[in-house]
Amino acid sequence: MLNLLWVSLILGGILIAAWNGRISLVTETLFNSASEAVYVCFDLIGLMALWLGILEVAREAGLVRFLAKLMRPLARLLFPEVPPEHPALGAIIMNLSANVLGLGNAATPFGLKAMEELQKLNPRPDTASDAMCTFLTANTSCVTLIPATIIGVRVAAGSRNPVEIVGATIFATGTAMVLALTADYFWRTFFRSRFWGRK
Repeated sequence: MLNLLWVSLILGGILIAAWNGRISLVTETLFNSASEAVYVCFDLIGLMALWLGILEVAREAGLVRFLAKLMRPLARLLFPEVPPEHPALGAIIMNLSANVLGLGNAATPFGLKAMEELQKLNPRPDTASDAMCTFLTANTSCVTLIPATIIGVRVAAGSRNPVEIVGATIFATGTAMVLALTADYFWRTFFRSRFWGRK
């Protein structure tokens, strides 16, 4: 549906430009935009390399593990059906800790490992378990303290204060995570058992 919308907008713009006799403006804009995109990408690559390097140093220094220790009580609350010393819980904590720091690349392997371990605990392998759904909810809506990608885009776009987005990002992602996990909790404990008779 979205692809159809984009195609109609592009074709509509070209047709209107042709109707007004300004088709050369479309061609000029296309080439200028393509050239600008290349410059933005190069700026972004440098900045992302810097941020990811800093975050990698933080990871090697033990910041992710420190966050993981802080998050263990929360993980036990969110995933009561996962045994305390099960590898799934460790992978979940590491995934969420990496996401909090904006280390998306580092978080992905932990996320895959968490799902693999949660599947071993799943009594119905053909259906996602409650723990799997909760983990997906937490992973997708995870609060982010350092939005490195957005900061990089803002720098590449010439922002005077690219890090001013940090406060808004923490508020938005924190709110999203609280709402998503609250919805997940109420779905599992109230709505599903009441309307579908499942526990």
